[in-house]
Amino acid sequence: MQIVDAVRLALAQLRAQKLRSVFTLMGVTVGVMFLIAVVSIVNGMGRYVEQDFAGKFLGVNTFNLRRYPDINLGDVSEATWRAWQQRPRITIEDAQAVRAVLPRGVRWALHDIRWYTPWSIYSHGGPQAIVQAVTPDFFAIKDLRVTRGRIFTPEEAARGTPVVVVGTETATQLFPHLDPLGREVRIDGLPYAVVGVLEKQGTVFGLSLDRQIIGPFESPLSHATHARANLYGVVVQAPSLPALQDAEERVRELMRRRHKLRPAEPDDFVLETSESALASWLEIKQFLFWGALLLPSFGLVVGAIVIMNIMLVSVTERTREIGIRKSLGARRRDILRQFLVEATTLSLVGAAVGIGLGVGLARAVAGLSPLPASIAPWSLIAGVAVGAGVGIAAGVYPASRAARLDPIIALRAE
Repeated sequence: MQIVDAVRLALAQLRAQKLRSVFTLMGVTVGVMFLIAVVSIVNGMGRYVEQDFAGKFLGVNTFNLRRYPDINLGDVSEATWRAWQQRPRITIEDAQAVRAVLPRGVRWALHDIRWYTPWSIYSHGGPQAIVQAVTPDFFAIKDLRVTRGRIFTPEEAARGTPVVVVGTETATQLFPHLDPLGREVRIDGLPYAVVGVLEKQGTVFGLSLDRQIIGPFESPLSHATHARANLYGVVVQAPSLPALQDAEERVRELMRRRHKLRPAEPDDFVLETSESALASWLEIKQFLFWGALLLPSFGLVVGAIVIMNIMLVSVTERTREIGIRKSLGARRRDILRQFLVEATTLSLVGAAVGIGLGVGLARAVAGLSPLPASIAPWSLIAGVAVGAGVGIAAGVYPASRAARLDPIIALRAE
């Protein structure tokens, strides 16, 4: 019997015994469905955290000099937190020293941040916004663009002119139904002129990046953020990864000298990159990934057992047929191949249904919940491979049993 004929026979069995076929395929279908759905959710979360979250907060080829890590996706003990609080603060003098040791082509920006409730005569307050005092290169480092107006100029930054660039949500809340450009917003009681509106940034883990106000570091905004007492950080961006690593080593050596650290003492500051910030997430992702593979395996094992039992029943029901085929010259390997192909076909049909349901479930989760989901192409291939593997594994014993039947005894079967 050719493989194509064996496949047709298996499909005919599915059509002839619909109810039994449904129960036969259910285990494989459910297992593959959850494999596709869970892997898609883990893959979507990975892309969200590693690209959107890290990209928007940290930037490309960028590190932040800070007192302690700003992004913590793992557990931080109370003792560790207390130790961080005892570290020396990052000062503006530290930042200027960092600037002096950086090679050409490396961008640098002062960065301070604080939550404030801005106010305008058109809204009389509103939700809190992220108020940031920065130097001009901050916009290029973070790839921030404006849709209306402009960013503040280097001359305005040097003079400390009280101007700001606002996020789209802040602009709407402070100046409802009005053009915000040229209008006044008050922060900590002082007026600032709006010169630009940032393009829409979206949200990250529920935090709206469109509720922000950015102004020159030398303006009174840095007093509002208390930058003079405790600088939030220094942002450094290099044109390439090797240049970034070189800049990191220069800054690390400088800060260790400034903090008078001995060779055996650990750093009392942090150079936070995407890799360091996401180290805990990568560990979590690994556990989620293995969980995504382990949990559906129970359904697949059940599916394999069901297919094996159904195939054993099929061998019993078709004993006479096997005897006739052997008496007509069919060899053992022909019988073995026939039942293996039938079992594999059954399993592949279940896997195909599971892939369709898994893709639908992943899209439903992404549409109806905050969990991101992204279909991983390799998971579709894995679903097909798993289906074929389960069919072959489940069909080996029934196929070998059918192949070993004595044709004379088989012909006597009713």
